[in-house]
Amino acid sequence: MSEAWRTRELTEEELDELSATSPAGGFQQTSRFVEMEKASGTQTEIVGLVDEHDRPVAGTLVAYTPGKMGVQGSVWLGPLVDADNPAMVTAMTGALRASAKRHGAISVAAWPGDLYRKYTSDGEPDGQPEAALMENYGNAGWRHEGFTRGYGSIINNWVYVKDLTGLDTPDALLKTYSKNTRRNVKIARNSAVQVRRMDRAELDVFHAICELSSEKQHFQNRDLAYFQRLYDAFGDHADFMVAEIHLDDYLAGWEDKLAKFSRDETRLEKSLQTTKYPEDVERKLKTAKQNVESAHRRIADAKQRIERDGHVVPAAVGLFIWHERELVYYSSGSDERYAKFYAPTALQHEMMSRAIARGLNRYNFYGISGIFDDPSDPGRGVLEFKQGFNGYVEELPGQFTLPVSKLRFAALQAAHKVLGR
Repeated sequence: MSEAWRTRELTEEELDELSATSPAGGFQQTSRFVEMEKASGTQTEIVGLVDEHDRPVAGTLVAYTPGKMGVQGSVWLGPLVDADNPAMVTAMTGALRASAKRHGAISVAAWPGDLYRKYTSDGEPDGQPEAALMENYGNAGWRHEGFTRGYGSIINNWVYVKDLTGLDTPDALLKTYSKNTRRNVKIARNSAVQVRRMDRAELDVFHAICELSSEKQHFQNRDLAYFQRLYDAFGDHADFMVAEIHLDDYLAGWEDKLAKFSRDETRLEKSLQTTKYPEDVERKLKTAKQNVESAHRRIADAKQRIERDGHVVPAAVGLFIWHERELVYYSSGSDERYAKFYAPTALQHEMMSRAIARGLNRYNFYGISGIFDDPSDPGRGVLEFKQGFNGYVEELPGQFTLPVSKLRFAALQAAHKVLGR
């Protein structure tokens, strides 16, 4: 019963325990994220509800940042509360309102991590929307800012997820992908692409490659200091990964193939002189000659790349964050000059394989635009890449706003209208 709940500040350890067991728990609601926010100078508080035994039953990290009109609170992928329990949502809302008043905040914005609606990989609804969640937040005093599509500037409302349940080996995982994605994994494997974890001293390389993708896809890359803070705060819970092409090995592989193709060509030319089936041999000889030509082109290309870029080239990077409930593919970048080596695909397969090895059943590809019927949508390429791994889509409820200081909040809303926001 709600009267048994009491409000108090939770410890970082209690937040971690709550996050690990919550159906909507995520890395943004952990002590590691608290430390990251503190490192940036942000004021934080961990607000919670406890039962009669002083055990946390709900809670959230809330961050307070100054704005032009005053302090505002933010709850990222929280609060961790049973959204189907109206009394608990109301009690948690009261705790957040009290916290905001202590910090002199105008309002609190929250982006709950709860599932609003599930969809198939192609964007077809797969179940009913969670109406109770919306009703309970509304009745507790939150204003919903509307359902949106496209990439959110703060939290993505649409995420792509791969269910790893029942998959126990990388080969079993590979079989679940689309035909093209399976092929791309094999191409990367045969193209001397190797995946490894990066050190802190290499974060400038990570950032630079992310910058390449941000320029191409027209989004704002995070600064280097952000990634450094995250590396320091999350430690082993965050893997900055790089997929590198070892061009010496790639060149050697094609030189071996050239030798084989050349032997095939010589053998078939000799066979053509004595065979009773010249048409069949001529067809095979034509293929062998094409293979020889292709190998020569690949060898010449590899030598040019080595001369231009060096012997080991970072072709794709990804930031992967571990949580008890899931592995999140949080940030990435790639060098388009090496697109045909399929380094990003190799990264995904490697990290999903590691998630399986750790016993996780959920791999979160993170944001998509939520637009499935427009081939010209800027997010189309990202969507199709993730669809190749055969997952499903989750729509989150989006932003809720809790007014705290009604007069200042009304003034802020009026200012936004004047500015056309």
